Amino acid sequence: MKTTYEVNKKRLAKLLAMEEERFIKANPKSEEIYKRAQRSLVRGVPMHWMDNWPSPFPLHLKKAFGASLADVDGHEYIDFCLGDTGAMFGHGNEEVAAAVQNQITQGSTTMLPTEDAFWAGENLQQRFGLPYWQLATSATDANRFAIRMSRIMTGRDKILVFNGKYHGSLDETQVSIEDGKMVPQPRISSNAVDFERTTKVIEFNDLEALEKALAPGDVACVLTEPIMTNVGMVPPEPGFHKVLRDITRRTGTLLIMDETHTISTSPSGYTGAYGLEPDFFVLGKAIAGGIPAAVYGMTEEVARAMRKYTKKDGYSINHCGFGGTLAGNALTVHALRATLEKVMTEENYNHMTMMAEKFEQGVTAVIQEKQLPWHVTRIGARVEYMFSKSAPTNGGEAKAIREPELEAAIHLYLLNRGVLLTPFHSMALMCPYTEEEDVKRHTQVFRNCIEEIV
Repeated sequence: MKTTYEVNKKRLAKLLAMEEERFIKANPKSEEIYKRAQRSLVRGVPMHWMDNWPSPFPLHLKKAFGASLADVDGHEYIDFCLGDTGAMFGHGNEEVAAAVQNQITQGSTTMLPTEDAFWAGENLQQRFGLPYWQLATSATDANRFAIRMSRIMTGRDKILVFNGKYHGSLDETQVSIEDGKMVPQPRISSNAVDFERTTKVIEFNDLEALEKALAPGDVACVLTEPIMTNVGMVPPEPGFHKVLRDITRRTGTLLIMDETHTISTSPSGYTGAYGLEPDFFVLGKAIAGGIPAAVYGMTEEVARAMRKYTKKDGYSINHCGFGGTLAGNALTVHALRATLEKVMTEENYNHMTMMAEKFEQGVTAVIQEKQLPWHVTRIGARVEYMFSKSAPTNGGEAKAIREPELEAAIHLYLLNRGVLLTPFHSMALMCPYTEEEDVKRHTQVFRNCIEEIV
């Protein structure tokens, strides 16, 4: 008879306290910088998320290289976080670095298009299947512009999102479901947005709820990832995307596919790999090798409407609510071209996926060895382990199985032994520089951690 193990809460609390103490002792320079920064930076960091890691204070970076990084206290780490996808193709990627170095001496931003933009547009066409493209400075902006265009085309105010989603800091998306009702997301100001007028939220994979929500014909667009990644990885059930597309077309609702995280699937994302047909395709973070950038593609019908709405009107000046001064600047577009042409290759993706498969196998072996009721989900080069026997089917289920203290303990235990995971959940991403020894190191440290708490 097999022995089934479970997490011992007392051992977990003790381990977390020990790891916090170990972290503080090992990182005096990071702590000193953090304390000094409290006098000039809100919460001591340039962006408050950086203070939300499970460590007592954030590590302070000295340099990052390939699939590794080093902190100011002299410690080196295998990096499976990779800037939460922004550095998915490696830190200091040679191709991107050379492109940036070349362009920065020839002008970074001029409000003029470059030949690189033309090249990138054609590559994006061929790669993702949508005929027309525009650039933005972030996926948040790209999603905002796609929503705006959807409202212009349909004359409808509402958008639909799935519970547990993340599409940037868009005001209309900051909702969740509680007791079956839409409510503002915890700890996020509604910012004067009337959610009842702007938003509908349902659970992912719930086609009955989707049909009901879109039936009145008052939703401009559905904004979704092909597989949810923010609340934990939630895969689509078989046939979900086909029915989603059928219902949106039948109800005159546009479909925005946000692939900012799921670009880990393949060089053409989940959309290309699985033949999805969205009206808009959004991609940010990694698309320019870590240089802030995003792209959004659109169908011929959408492009026709956008041309009409933004057309030149004599000598008058109007941005029409799209773009931004730095969107499509020469430096970003040169880095974008280098990433598309030389980095987002089949060869690199094959390596990244192979490393992710080995990572998945290593974690699965430990889970099976300890007979833990946990599971592992992988999409291309991205892997996550979660604390339920099978993958959740929606955001509500994913939220219910989250174990913040357990996630924090695992994260901090690994961090103190030179392995960095994505914060806020146990997610790992591979890059072209990730090596098999890096994966083996994670598996061993993960096994040691589990043995401490079960």
